[in-house]
Amino acid sequence: MKKTGAWLARYALEQLPIKYTFGIPGVHNIELYDELNASELIEPILVTHEGGAAFMADAVSRVSDNIGCLLIVPAAGVTHAASGIGEAFLDGIPMLVIAGGIRSDSQFGYQLHEMDQHSLLKPITKNTYKIESHEQIISTLFEAYNVAVDGEPGPVFIELPVNLQLDRGEVSSLPTFEKTAGKQSIDELAITEAVSLLESAQNPGIFVGWGAVTAHKNVQEIAEHINAPVATTLQGLSSFPGNHPLHAGFSFGPSAVPSARNAFANCDCLLVIGTRFAEIASGSFGIEVPKNLIHIDINPDVFNRNYPAKVSIEGDANIITSVLVEQLKAKIKQSDSKLMQDKIAEDKKAYNDEWLEHDSKDKVNPAAFFNALRAQMDDDSILVVDDGNHTFLTAELMPVHKVGGMISPTDFNCMGYATPAAIGAKFSYPDKQVVSIVGDGAFLMTAMELATASANELSTLNFVFNDGELSQIAQAQTRPYNRTTCADVATVKLQGVAMATGCEYLQIADNSQIESVIAEAFKFSTENRPVIIDVNIDYSKATCFTEGVVKTNIKRLPLDTKVRMISRAVYRKVIK
Repeated sequence: MKKTGAWLARYALEQLPIKYTFGIPGVHNIELYDELNASELIEPILVTHEGGAAFMADAVSRVSDNIGCLLIVPAAGVTHAASGIGEAFLDGIPMLVIAGGIRSDSQFGYQLHEMDQHSLLKPITKNTYKIESHEQIISTLFEAYNVAVDGEPGPVFIELPVNLQLDRGEVSSLPTFEKTAGKQSIDELAITEAVSLLESAQNPGIFVGWGAVTAHKNVQEIAEHINAPVATTLQGLSSFPGNHPLHAGFSFGPSAVPSARNAFANCDCLLVIGTRFAEIASGSFGIEVPKNLIHIDINPDVFNRNYPAKVSIEGDANIITSVLVEQLKAKIKQSDSKLMQDKIAEDKKAYNDEWLEHDSKDKVNPAAFFNALRAQMDDDSILVVDDGNHTFLTAELMPVHKVGGMISPTDFNCMGYATPAAIGAKFSYPDKQVVSIVGDGAFLMTAMELATASANELSTLNFVFNDGELSQIAQAQTRPYNRTTCADVATVKLQGVAMATGCEYLQIADNSQIESVIAEAFKFSTENRPVIIDVNIDYSKATCFTEGVVKTNIKRLPLDTKVRMISRAVYRKVIK
């Protein structure tokens, strides 16, 4: 039979868990766009920039059972989307990236958009494919999906030349999709050894990352059975409910909040699930782990990279922890002590009170803001956080009640993530509250994507922490340099941005307005209207994370560098 490549691609994509594609049409993919326009299963979404498209697709994969899919033009579309693709790659998020390609049947060189896209994307994708015939289209798209979701997930790139999309070609059959099953063997001996270590521990602890999201029920059972405090990575805030009495906080050690520092102070056996011990998760590698370290991860490359493990167990966290919890229950009597839970609750309250007592003068106190936001948000809402000082304020002051309820850029650490990612989350769950927390610098990078939200009648609540500078960098500069450079953000009237993108605009000028303005914002969300909330945030008090990371990094500097930096900062303070 003869079919166009665009028809074959649509046939294949409709069998995959794809509800939307995100991107911009161009001369090299308009045939596929036209084909998808007739689809009853997939809706192509026009964005304002391919970078925003990638963040939307990333969010779809994080919050739903569907896979995020990009449909972009070659060359410029690919480079624009590269930041979001890189974020998905380092954070372990599956994504299908489909781009048109130049004509593969042309005798001419220097075609429009002609470049080696595969060399560009190889470092930030699990694999890349260039389709060379009609016969390859369906099988390649099926294989690309299986690669994207198998093992440690990640983005996969497919180039479909424009001539194949347009022309009809012979295909022998129209196969149906079959998901390939990955290797699921379990190291029973290693699990038995892990149980023995936990059994002999006096003060066990648990540290979870994004890789533990699917294992959250088992993790809770383990924590409750052995009465172990649970700390999380930044992404791992979605892996363990923040209102659970054993939730200690984000990270542990010198960069963590008191509840986590104290809960893990005497930890003699650490169970680690679904994290690489990356820089942010470990407080710039400032944490100390006990010699009895049990590390579970789907990617064996992470074992012993930053911290040596006594026991390493490769595989799916949900499968491994289900076996682990059974063996623990069979061998260890459940702890009925409430001392750890009471101490965590006491430390959390004291830390929140410390923030509330901080004099924010005529600005918005972060703890007062997050307390009010948490009180008005549904438990099953989705919180989207960008990269910046607000990230760590959120991690320390905003409990995430729902597993999978918070997403943020982490290892690639892209500013500009939250605004479009919130839109992707809202596409996935139009009936849920979707809230983004974003700094003014990050907001300006992708703010115009709110026009996409307005065009699709999607209500995202965008709380912009507006202080006029790149505050996380400014704080990092102030301590060693006693001054800031290029940290002031260009003055932009957010009310004008709201008007330009079809959003409602609200402002929280001080603490007296917090509750009423948040309530008004949620009212707009029920009317399918996106909202920009301009928050006059007080950043004068540093987070535990910022304080801890600065101290950790200064400690490891060579003595002469340390003396030079401290002397310079003191001198500048004196002459000021």
